[in-house]
Amino acid sequence: MSAEATNPEAHPEARPELRRRGRTRLDLRRLGRAALLGPTSRDRLPDAIGHVAEAHRAHHPDADLSVLRRAYLLAETSHRGQMRKSGEPYITHPLAVTLILAELGAETTTLTASLLHDTVEDTDVTLDQVREEFGDEVRFIVDGVTKVEKIDYGAAAEPETFRKMLVATGNDVRVMSIKLADRLHNMRTLGVMRPEKQARIAKVTRDVLIPLAERLGVQALKTELEDLVFAILHPEEYERTRALIAAHAGERDPLPAIADSVRTVLREAGITAEVQVRPRHFVSVHRIALKRGELRGSDFGRILVLVGENADCYAVLGELHTCFTPVVSEFKDFIATPKFNLYQSLHTAVATPQGHVAEVIVRTRQMHRVAEAGVVALGNPYVTASSATAGTPDTAADPYEERVDPTRPGWLSRLLDWQQSAPDPDTFWSVLRAELAQDREITVFRADGGTLGLPAGASCIDAAYAQHGAAAHGCIGARVNGRLTSLSSPLSDGDTVQLLLAQDASSGPAAEWLDHARTPAARIAISSWLEAHPDRAMATTTAARAPLSVIGARGGGANAVADLPNAPVRLAGCCTPVPPDAVAGFVVRGGAVTVHRIHCAAVAQMRAVGRTSVAVHWRATADCRVTLLAESFGRPHLLADLTEAIAREGVEVVSATVEPPVEQRVRHSYTLQLPDAAGLPALMRAMRNVPGVYDVSRA
Repeated sequence: MSAEATNPEAHPEARPELRRRGRTRLDLRRLGRAALLGPTSRDRLPDAIGHVAEAHRAHHPDADLSVLRRAYLLAETSHRGQMRKSGEPYITHPLAVTLILAELGAETTTLTASLLHDTVEDTDVTLDQVREEFGDEVRFIVDGVTKVEKIDYGAAAEPETFRKMLVATGNDVRVMSIKLADRLHNMRTLGVMRPEKQARIAKVTRDVLIPLAERLGVQALKTELEDLVFAILHPEEYERTRALIAAHAGERDPLPAIADSVRTVLREAGITAEVQVRPRHFVSVHRIALKRGELRGSDFGRILVLVGENADCYAVLGELHTCFTPVVSEFKDFIATPKFNLYQSLHTAVATPQGHVAEVIVRTRQMHRVAEAGVVALGNPYVTASSATAGTPDTAADPYEERVDPTRPGWLSRLLDWQQSAPDPDTFWSVLRAELAQDREITVFRADGGTLGLPAGASCIDAAYAQHGAAAHGCIGARVNGRLTSLSSPLSDGDTVQLLLAQDASSGPAAEWLDHARTPAARIAISSWLEAHPDRAMATTTAARAPLSVIGARGGGANAVADLPNAPVRLAGCCTPVPPDAVAGFVVRGGAVTVHRIHCAAVAQMRAVGRTSVAVHWRATADCRVTLLAESFGRPHLLADLTEAIAREGVEVVSATVEPPVEQRVRHSYTLQLPDAAGLPALMRAMRNVPGVYDVSRA
């Protein structure tokens, strides 16, 4: 978008070794002349977009090319007289961007908007004109990729432009597809710029555009952008990597022979498959070199196996692991659990009898399309059922209405949520880079059956704000995989989380939550609340109170009898046995007998130190004493409600202890005298039914 260009041969990034195999390159000077000459007939496409039409028809044989002709004519006449710094007519830039998208399989609406993507920004064409000529969809996409005016925003123009594009991408991911292709062409032709400007553009590309390409699954653009940025920002490492690849080119590559062996194995198994050797791009080779030190011959590429159906992928995997030695640690199943950017494949590595280790990727041809082109391969992801039935695939619902995120809701929804709360462009820009730097995503399951997409390392606090928004201020705990845990606990991929909210609407987050929040939405929400409630924020850091104890007036006698005449009997406080628990007795100091449940940890300790064991049995009387632990959320009148529930069951409180709240959770300990041990289950149920109590257990 309005970036200058130069001759591709003048810059190392445009060298043939960096080009994706099979990608057609535009001859910009020839196309520049064609653009100036225009079409020879009103009934045929201009020669300058013949490449685009050919690439588009390869993916969409029935596409109507007339709209591309009209878009090109408007773009060419609007940009006529404008030149890039390299000397080519400016129209060559939107042509090149459109060809990139056409080769990836973009549908007609995207290509139309791509041809026009700089007209509103750099010419006298208005958005209203675009709507009149090409409809609301094209107008929305063109508006989404148009920069905000620098005269209005000053130094904040770049972050505000990205904020605008992200908001537009939330309604139509095709906006970001065009931006990525636009940046790729500008990066290919960046050599004419001053070195400092090259570095600035490359850093923004590295920090923002490449992570966005990864999240949208457009690997074909992402890998080339990575190599171009690598050459600009790390020229020495780039040259070393280029030398490694050049040296490998003169050696015998073991991968073609391994690929032949794989073809033979699959053919004998009756599996129809296409087997390719895929060279690694520069950055990938560099990463492998850093990881392994000395590179092996098979490290410069991977084997790709393409099949027809999902089931064939697993059949291929079975044959590979049967006929070769699998490297178990390298196996990943992204078909059963796709990545958050639509990516699906089986990854494995196998060792050959000759000692070579080859990485193998197995996927269907449709998976391959999506792996290369990401959201671009979806065509128009917003097409309505009625328009699809009518045979008009580029017709969709109103682009200004909120639409479903086709990339699986998660990172994009999070960006759209927290950017609304970002107080200024600098905060937005820094938080955006930090968010995009988190290059792994996890999926956790909610207790109600839904899912949450979170960055790796997210805690229960992040899950609370992702699920409940501002209501998460009252979160006081969580159960992860059924076990009670603190809000600071990190989550893992596949965890099930149940978030526990306080009934008190005035509850708020603690300042230490910021130490465990990883998502911008959670951090911004917590910081805003703490700024709005400075007194409450101070209160969360005050010292804990001493435990509250309530002691009853009456003790209780043990109803257990030991086979030791005249020996006093005590029920152990550590496990508080009651009839009909299986018990064991031990003689302690003073000749008393202490009674424990047989599974109590103290039993093993008594035996280990040589305490005398005594047989114990229960009396015929049914009364007993027991200690119960109640876990609850802090709220007013909780102690009164619990003791009232206990009294309704006809049980006497001997003593009670209430510990200080921890993360708004309270632990109660009650020693109770029951008239009948058979009533213990009913008593525990009654205590659990008290609002705010989430668990009651024996001590």
